[in-house]
Amino acid sequence: MKEKLAALFEQGKEQILSAKNEADLQNIKAAILGKKGSLTEIMKELPKLLPEERRDFGQAVNKAKNELSELVEKHREALKLKSAEVPQDFDVTVPGTKPLKGGLHPITQMCYDLNDAFRSMGFEIFQGNDITSEFSAFDTLNFPPAHPARESMDTYWLEGHDTGDADKKLCLRPHLTGESVRYMRTHKPPYRFVYPGRVYRNETTDARHERAFFQYEALIVDKDLTFTAGKVMIKSILQKVFGKDVPIRMRAGFFPFVEPGFEIDMECQVCGGKGCSVCKNVGWIEVMPGGTPHPNVLRAAGLDPDEYTGFYVNIGLDRMVMMRSGVDDVRLFHSTDLRFLDQFC
Repeated sequence: MKEKLAALFEQGKEQILSAKNEADLQNIKAAILGKKGSLTEIMKELPKLLPEERRDFGQAVNKAKNELSELVEKHREALKLKSAEVPQDFDVTVPGTKPLKGGLHPITQMCYDLNDAFRSMGFEIFQGNDITSEFSAFDTLNFPPAHPARESMDTYWLEGHDTGDADKKLCLRPHLTGESVRYMRTHKPPYRFVYPGRVYRNETTDARHERAFFQYEALIVDKDLTFTAGKVMIKSILQKVFGKDVPIRMRAGFFPFVEPGFEIDMECQVCGGKGCSVCKNVGWIEVMPGGTPHPNVLRAAGLDPDEYTGFYVNIGLDRMVMMRSGVDDVRLFHSTDLRFLDQFC
């Protein structure tokens, strides 16, 4: 047994010293000292020895393990030093290779900036699924049964799952609001959360519209919440994102899931409110719908509308990025054109 141990020890030393890189060294260490390594396996032969021989043999195995472990670490350091050496034929006058630069996509960066802003006000960040049901996307949001948004001309229904009961009829989420109701149904009030994500609409693309684009929803639900708190929230977020006070206006608008509802515009940052192709020469651009959650939506979430109220906004992330970057065509952000995206790195 001692001869076998000595042979394994010498073999292990040779293997360790022959390792040419750290990956090989790690594999050799595992083959010798690991749970199924050669020195570990030889310990299984202890029961075959006489009682008076077991102690000495066990000590010898442990000594061999310790010495080989030290040799592994010494050789590891030697490999590191060798890899850091400058080759003798290295020409220091040759220009180096310029490292590739990278960065966050501007829409992703905008999302992170909004996350930071809302977290500073005590909001939770919520994430949902890209696929939802007709029940979540429309029924819980007070959409009438014959509303045109339920049709395939607006919503992408999944083939094979586009018929049947509302909770089994599946589509790519056309907006984020339905998942917000799901959140409220599974959490306890009061609520203060945001929900960023991509949504999908079957519509013609142009400088201001895409079929797949990003929204950023924010919702507060509480008792005795004043409506002015919602407007202050909007102003605070825009100031945080743009680094300055941004004029806004709130126009009455109809959305099935809010009452009263508003179309919230901000001053066009591309032209400074003077009028351009992005804002259709009116100086304002719609960036979010908003308002107080409709009583039927609160009921769908399991809340008493006589007890709870709230404020909701759904920010169009793509348009916000257009405003911050001064870009007049939203399609550029989804084009994967590195010449365009490189300027944001």
